Amino acid sequence: MEPHVCDAMGWFSFDALPEPMVAYCRAGLDAYRAGARMAVHFQEPGDPIAYDRSVDRLVLLPGPAARGAVPDRAVRAFAAQAVGRITAWTDVSWAREESRVWRARGAEGGEWYVKLHQNDRFHRREVDALRSWVAGLGAAAPRLVAADLTLRAVVLTAVGGQTLHGVLHPPEQQRLIFHRIGQLAAAIHHSAPPRSAADGLPLGKLERHLAGALPHLAPGDEKFVRATAEKAVGLAPLEAVPTHGDFQLRNLRWDETTGALYVIDFERSEDGPAVRDFVRLCDAWHGRPDLFQAVMDGYGRSFTPAEEAHLTILSVLDSVSGISYGTAHDDPELVERGRRTLARLRAAQRP
Repeated sequence: MEPHVCDAMGWFSFDALPEPMVAYCRAGLDAYRAGARMAVHFQEPGDPIAYDRSVDRLVLLPGPAARGAVPDRAVRAFAAQAVGRITAWTDVSWAREESRVWRARGAEGGEWYVKLHQNDRFHRREVDALRSWVAGLGAAAPRLVAADLTLRAVVLTAVGGQTLHGVLHPPEQQRLIFHRIGQLAAAIHHSAPPRSAADGLPLGKLERHLAGALPHLAPGDEKFVRATAEKAVGLAPLEAVPTHGDFQLRNLRWDETTGALYVIDFERSEDGPAVRDFVRLCDAWHGRPDLFQAVMDGYGRSFTPAEEAHLTILSVLDSVSGISYGTAHDDPELVERGRRTLARLRAAQRP
């Protein structure tokens, strides 16, 4: 249908491809033949449209070779003892090095998640939360099937939905989702009676994190961080309640069909001020007052002035920590989120 740009169509074997051939089409076939899961074909200005070996800019991207298609034998045996014979494993870990999660399918069709924690502290936090207050969330959270401290492994029931991370919804549906997020946050924070908190804001690691983040901060950021930290000294601690600890869109799953919201990943769970769970969520409603209001409506109340002050300080500390950690562990997403949060908080402080 395009005789001015297309010579012909036909079937050709891989070892006898026709000439000329569109460069990016040839690149795709070369990548496929090389067994690459993904590749990038760079086309510079002036490059011919037709494939030319002398300007072949195909780059094959390495697959997740460091990831295990299946966990090691001890973890497989632990999971099989908990739920029976498993016939299929799928590595669903995040790209970050410390994340190890597999989806396991049983011989009779059941589905579970098997997770390895990076340290004993995270393992105990998640297990303790799942064995106590998380049960009060009902179907909105996974249930603990089995845990092994030696392996730092857990077997969890599967929850539905798809992650909210990186997904766009129509504005009306967004408001509904954020209203449900507020309701879920309230359910978490009301899952146990509040208690008096003896500890203040976590400033102990600020200097170490600031040293790691300093080369990546914008002019004026360090001064702003230190000034914000100074304000924390005079703040009275807030009541402590159960908190998720990593309450953000990547750990929230939405079911389009049923309208159900689910929360996963409790390895950072601990008692603390309720606003701790809004630190990493603030970025999601930035520039959208309607989404912020939807969260507050679902939560059932607005933040108090003391909570707003704590939220600002916790957000600054989390940003510096994220930039430092992301730089050391080659995680540009964390670095960018931290820089973006600092810019947002500084803009909010200006008269």
